[in-house]
Amino acid sequence: MEQLSFFDSDLQNPKLPVDLMDYRATFFSKAECDLLIPALKANIEWNQETIQMYGKLLNQPRLTAWYGDNGKTYAYSGKKYAPQPWTDELLFIKSRVDYAAGVTFNSVLLNLYRNGNDSMAWHADDEPELGVNPIIASVSFGQARRFHVRHKIDKKEKHSVELENGSLLIMKGDLQHQWEHQVPKSTKALKERINLTFRVIN
Repeated sequence: MEQLSFFDSDLQNPKLPVDLMDYRATFFSKAECDLLIPALKANIEWNQETIQMYGKLLNQPRLTAWYGDNGKTYAYSGKKYAPQPWTDELLFIKSRVDYAAGVTFNSVLLNLYRNGNDSMAWHADDEPELGVNPIIASVSFGQARRFHVRHKIDKKEKHSVELENGSLLIMKGDLQHQWEHQVPKSTKALKERINLTFRVIN
């Protein structure tokens, strides 16, 4: 399978170091995506979580779910989440991702972006339970969305990639400690996107 380089002529420093990210388009075939998308929508317990911002309790701009091995609780945005048990679809996806990443993941965070108004703010997946230099594998199904990365200190150092239907993005090295990432809102009329980020909870 061809590994694509990160390149965007509109951004400075266009090539993202390969020791931080590995992007693989069409990791899952269109036929597989066409089967997995409706199964994930129907069989996952999607939730509208809230977040405290500017002294107000607001709905997160997307739906989420947390699945994994028993006991692999995850804490982020000030809340703790106990995992739902793996579904058949998630285990199928995980087996492929485990092999590609060389990691046996024990949990996955799912996000359902319903349209262009749904987004993910700048953040890093650097929670203590993920350990030092965690490997996180991100799978995308459905609508392609732009994924931005910027350095935490030198915010002018930015990179970007379009996460396509069926693609796999493996984040590794010290990316979560030195960089942050986001999926911004879009003014375009966008369809649904499902994203799965597989992790190892220590």
